[in-house]
Amino acid sequence: MRDGLNERVRALRYAVNRVSPAPLLVRAGIFLTVLIGFLVAYPVEALVPRSLLALTVVAVLPAVGPRRVWPTFAALVTVGGWLLATVGYDRPPALWRLVATASLLYLAHTLCALAALLPYDAVVDPDLLLRWLGRAGGVVLASAVLGIVLAWLGGVGGDHGFQAVTVAGLLVAVALSALLGWLLRRR
Repeated sequence: MRDGLNERVRALRYAVNRVSPAPLLVRAGIFLTVLIGFLVAYPVEALVPRSLLALTVVAVLPAVGPRRVWPTFAALVTVGGWLLATVGYDRPPALWRLVATASLLYLAHTLCALAALLPYDAVVDPDLLLRWLGRAGGVVLASAVLGIVLAWLGGVGGDHGFQAVTVAGLLVAVALSALLGWLLRRR
């Protein structure tokens, strides 16, 4: 029994000594992105010490297990915070909070995808991380600009809105879906 425990301790020590900084940096990025997403999504009134501790634990989970269900769980907790702020506390949905929450959700998702591919002892070229984050930043920027433009177009008709703007928004969504499908088939 003791020999088995000693062997596990030696194996754990060996694994810890082999950890490289790049995968740890990606996992730290996951933790920070998820935690900031919680702070943006949740109302200030709900951020008491107990809930902050619980949210911190939930933010650690996808960083530790990006291949498991934890990234999805953290995203659902973020969306729950957004719903709590808008429905539970009657806070009007501000565009900047919506864009920031969506951007942080996407960044956490893409960082979890990267961390799921990197073993703890991987030697990673820093250019790979910069290119990955550059692509993610491009997607976030394009989505934010498109979302803001569509939100502005949605308010063009005042209280009644225009049916043409609604149809145009649906056409843009269909066109983007077709473009994404074409890009996936092209590979």
